[in-house]
Amino acid sequence: MRVLEDDLFPSTPGKVKIERAGTMNRQLHRCFASTSTMFLWALFLIAMTASYLSFQSFVDTSSKYFAASWGGLHWERQIRASAAPRRPPGSAAGAGMSVLVTGAAGFVGTHCSLALRKRGDGVVGIDNFNAYYDPSLKKARKALLSSHGVFVVEGDINDGRLLAKLFDAVPFTHVLHLAAQAGVRYAMENPASYVHSNIAGLVTLLEACKDADPQPAIVWASSSSVYGLNDKVPFSERDRTDQPASLYAATKKAGEEITHTYNHIYGLSITGLRFFTVYGPWGRPDMAYFSFTRNILQGKPITVYRGKDHVDLARDFTYIDDIVKGCLGSLDTAGKSTGTGGKKRGPAPYRIFNLGNTSPVTVPNLVSILEKHLRVKAKKNMVEMPGNGDVPFTHANISLARQQLGYKPTTNLDVGLKKFVKWYLSYYGYTRGSKNFRQ
Repeated sequence: MRVLEDDLFPSTPGKVKIERAGTMNRQLHRCFASTSTMFLWALFLIAMTASYLSFQSFVDTSSKYFAASWGGLHWERQIRASAAPRRPPGSAAGAGMSVLVTGAAGFVGTHCSLALRKRGDGVVGIDNFNAYYDPSLKKARKALLSSHGVFVVEGDINDGRLLAKLFDAVPFTHVLHLAAQAGVRYAMENPASYVHSNIAGLVTLLEACKDADPQPAIVWASSSSVYGLNDKVPFSERDRTDQPASLYAATKKAGEEITHTYNHIYGLSITGLRFFTVYGPWGRPDMAYFSFTRNILQGKPITVYRGKDHVDLARDFTYIDDIVKGCLGSLDTAGKSTGTGGKKRGPAPYRIFNLGNTSPVTVPNLVSILEKHLRVKAKKNMVEMPGNGDVPFTHANISLARQQLGYKPTTNLDVGLKKFVKWYLSYYGYTRGSKNFRQ
């Protein structure tokens, strides 16, 4: 029997529609239930992610806090004790200064810090102990400073929080800014380090000084390298300095422009010092006289550069004690900053001085003096100077520093290198006649 199509459906009107609607509702319910579950799971995952990120941020912050080598009541007591002047009241030298020395574990920084402490000034150092040259030498300098009551903070001048903490702890009267990425040739290998230290670091420090109350007077190390391709000798502070021969020189010239801006806008008292080839005990291993000494003692050849047409290079070598006298004279005559809360109340001193020896010596002559004091003949490779940013000669005109600072260098290269060699042999443990000292 043929089954009619209509017999497949119930005869009750509307029943089919009701069942179809129920099926649709169940499907919709399942859909919405599934969507709600997914939504809840999504919220849960978002909450978990946010919690994890917050926890990770807390861990990172905590790690940085606990890893920091500064902060805390004991640290602040050390800072204040080191910064306290020790000159007796009413002394002939007057009231002592409280000086923040950046790059304190460096060559010039160590000598200046010791000299300031010796005469009764308060000194706090800061140094990041980077690996541009052997950090163990910097650590040894730090130990020397510590033995004389100078506390050195291990930190970077780009750390604004650290600088703010230091100025909160101590009302420094002066800042001696010597921290910098040094070296002319290294700039070709790592240019970013020069921008980081010599420009960004300088600005961070100036910002901290600008905001300090009271504002300190600032003395900082520029460089004779700013004279660049200038061929007028001797170099005078009035000569042009817009032709740098190296990135290092360019960053130091930029520093002079930046410090002038902060002096003009914020009333910071600023003195820039253009050092001319500083040498002496506790010096930098990357300097020629230092590496020459090491290689000569080890029987290795030294590379002596010459200029065009076989002209000997010449430098205005300046002994460290003379540089220290210029730095301290600059601090003593700096004049006060005139700003409060970052606002200038009046003009403040802005000065630039050459600190040199005024007696250039050729590099071959330098080698001869070292041979005499080491009692060892050098093996020399004479090479034409490459285009790496070095200049053929330097020669300082120091009449302005002599007039305003009473600066008068007294140590010639022969005497200075004799003192350096004595220190070098003692520090590195060479004994005349032993296997590690070549006759």
